[in-house]
Amino acid sequence: MASLLDIRRRLKSVKNTQQITRAMKMVSAAKLRRAQDRVIAARPYAKALREVLASVSSRVKEAQHPLLAAREEKHIALLVVEGDKGLAGAFNANINRAVAALLAEKKEWESVTILPIGKRAFDYFRRRKAALAPKTYPGIFARVEYSHAKEIADYLTAEFVEGRIDAAYAVYNEFKSVMTQIVRRDRILPISRSETGIAEAAPPGAPPVEYIYEPDPETILAKLLPRYLEFVIFRMLLESAAAEHGARMTAMESATKNAGDMIDSLTLTYNRARQARITKELIEIVSGAAALSE
Repeated sequence: MASLLDIRRRLKSVKNTQQITRAMKMVSAAKLRRAQDRVIAARPYAKALREVLASVSSRVKEAQHPLLAAREEKHIALLVVEGDKGLAGAFNANINRAVAALLAEKKEWESVTILPIGKRAFDYFRRRKAALAPKTYPGIFARVEYSHAKEIADYLTAEFVEGRIDAAYAVYNEFKSVMTQIVRRDRILPISRSETGIAEAAPPGAPPVEYIYEPDPETILAKLLPRYLEFVIFRMLLESAAAEHGARMTAMESATKNAGDMIDSLTLTYNRARQARITKELIEIVSGAAALSE
């Protein structure tokens, strides 16, 4: 059995760890609220953009914009969105497993260029000597900015239009709730009509909304499609940031609870050991007194 000193040291260590995990849980909760606010704030713009884009694209032939043109998928760009830090349960590991499953599934892909988003993704694929894009994005989740999404979208657009890639996919965690994050595998290039979204149906009895476009729909579509791609990527980054904070909050809550259980167990062990030591000392004193009386 461990000595009382060893038990006290371990008890102190677990209590210190519990303080850290409790603090990390509180920090993650605060960051999660801010991340959720950003996701919610982006929804009205996303809704309006999808409605206008759906209306405009219905008036333009698909082949008239390069971002809508599908072709045989041989050379692929793969966005892998993970976090910058660990201690978030299986948040990052789930993405790595999803990427491995996707690559095993798509046997027809001849080459895949990984575009890692987040330090964990960058470190993981660099260690495995994967083919990385010239520009990577470790450490962006301290503060996700729209400029990050625009830079990524500009790179993918140039690669796609110039024929160096045939499609672009993204693997990321979608935020559903504090307890639930869903791994998504989305194709983001080329953009199909179904991916642009369909405007919400008009209420029963209401006439359909008609838009008059100035300039022509082709010019508007040429401006909107790059913006749409930028916003799709920006939404992925916001969703992943919120999902990471939710996963870390859940993991730290579980760690804090487990530390509490361990503290209770160690306290019980310590009290039993201390009681046994006191009992032993009393027996020795009584035995010594009895020996002297004889």
